[in-house]
Amino acid sequence: MKKIVIALGGNALTTTKDFSYNEQQHQIKKTAKIISELIKKRYKIIITHGNGPQVGSILLQNEAFPKTQMPLDVCGAESQAQIGYMLQQAISNKTTKKVCTIVTQVLVDSKDTAFKNPSKPIGPYYSKKDAMKFKKKYKLKYIEGKGYRRIVPSPEPIDIIELSQIKKLAEDSIVICSGGGGIPVTKTKGLLKGISAVIDKDKSGAALAKKIGADILLILTNVDAVCLNYKQKTQTKLKRLNIADAKKYIKEGQFGEGSMKPKVQAGIDFGKKTIITSINKAELALAGKAGTVIYS
Repeated sequence: MKKIVIALGGNALTTTKDFSYNEQQHQIKKTAKIISELIKKRYKIIITHGNGPQVGSILLQNEAFPKTQMPLDVCGAESQAQIGYMLQQAISNKTTKKVCTIVTQVLVDSKDTAFKNPSKPIGPYYSKKDAMKFKKKYKLKYIEGKGYRRIVPSPEPIDIIELSQIKKLAEDSIVICSGGGGIPVTKTKGLLKGISAVIDKDKSGAALAKKIGADILLILTNVDAVCLNYKQKTQTKLKRLNIADAKKYIKEGQFGEGSMKPKVQAGIDFGKKTIITSINKAELALAGKAGTVIYS
């Protein structure tokens, strides 16, 4: 039985138009139906997911109620549990397989250079007026045409603290874990401590797939395939992409920094069969009839 890590993008959890509870439920039910079809194919499935809109909402709640404000690592844990619960319930309603969620910690190095150079945008966009209120509290970056956004460090994932539990549970359950890249923690004298950062979910997904010995990393996003010259007249879909060419195209700047580049890089990091496609094409892509396959 093939072991697959499914990395769900934000569009599998909500749409860009509406972030209400009902909309999330609607999208997650659709996602659960697709995943249940993959379960019928007798794949062993481990699920990871993004958390951008959800953690952004939690950060807004933090700003509204400063007396109960939680640190960023706790906000990440909240979003993992929230999304995990909704996915877990929706998938359980579509299959007889056991489904469980693990609130997952991911080890990072406190001396990672990312802590000196925060680069990961999180939370809402602020107007210049609102940004001035937070400039002493947060590091902010102006994003052309959209406004100011908080930026935080994005260190490299080193290890997954709950890895052994994930492996054991994955033997007879659908496991949801490492949501949003995992909760970043450091270790000093054997003691774990949360740290204010966000781990790139695609890097973390590749690390998860590698560490549990997955056969396939299936990255589900909002486009059907990886393209060269995206949104240009010469746009070309790539059905297959070897790692050497993937590295070359990244060097040429073919893939967007916050969109396709980290997904292609995840395929390179995993080093084995990686499929990138949309949620609706997941089953076809696993059958070799859609999406882009990255291979060694």
